[in-house]
Amino acid sequence: MTARQVCLGWHWYPYAYARTATDGDGTPVKPFPTWLDDLAQRAVTDALGAPTASYDIALINFYDGAARMGMHRDADERSDAPVVSLSLGDTCVFRFGNPETRTKPYTDVELRSGDLFVFGGRREGRFTACRGSTRARRQRSWGCGGRLNVTLRVSGF
Repeated sequence: MTARQVCLGWHWYPYAYARTATDGDGTPVKPFPTWLDDLAQRAVTDALGAPTASYDIALINFYDGAARMGMHRDADERSDAPVVSLSLGDTCVFRFGNPETRTKPYTDVELRSGDLFVFGGRREGRFTACRGSTRARRQRSWGCGGRLNVTLRVSGF
């Protein structure tokens, strides 16, 4: 993973969550704003017909033109709630993998600024990856270049 990350609610570091930036300077994690829970709840209700448990984690990744995130499973939460993902900035390719391996078959989806999607909870077992903004046309929709991805999750903690 070469994206830069900031977390709200809970700090994610490889394979765990904490209330402080454990792998950084140890400062407390900023609170998760209620308006992000409202956004996630509306998205899940629109997509699946019913709200879910309250969202309490925001992983905010910044991808410059060279940033990548490899195929991975979201498996560090205790909740089966769907993940809500919001893209802002440059267009990128998001890869949805299969439940078994990090290899094919997979489906690539182009995400543009403002795209929001809901996908099955972590127990669905799919490998997912963001491929940064270099695999697709660079459509600058803001002045600084790059892409922000806001991933909203329910910890279950």
